[in-house]
Amino acid sequence: MKLLDIAKAVREKAYAPYSNFKVGAAVKGASGTVYAGCNVENVAYPEGTCAEAGAIATMVAAGETKLTEALIIADSPLPISPCGGCRQKLAEFGAPDTQITMMTIAGKSQIMTLAELLPGAFSTDHMESR
Repeated sequence: MKLLDIAKAVREKAYAPYSNFKVGAAVKGASGTVYAGCNVENVAYPEGTCAEAGAIATMVAAGETKLTEALIIADSPLPISPCGGCRQKLAEFGAPDTQITMMTIAGKSQIMTLAELLPGAFSTDHMESR
């Protein structure tokens, strides 16, 4: 099954009773396995979970720590971009050249690399002592 099909299907399962803004995400691990996630809202808004974070958590729970591609989809007029926190989460597990596809359910898309989405990403290089 393709990333798009998986992201579309999981988007329908999103729990978004407050915003009614359902998001689906699919990430492909280095093994080729695709992991899915959807947004899960909470009445205490900051306590919700983004679709990308859910897909990454599923990937890690399966024992993988490298992603090679990601796709995010929502019913929005413009291709849905990961939030800042999810960009950093994607950068934790992907390479700078990892392809991120952002889509609308109407079929509009935009493809960027992680480096384009998050220039200057915080990494372990920032933690090295001098």
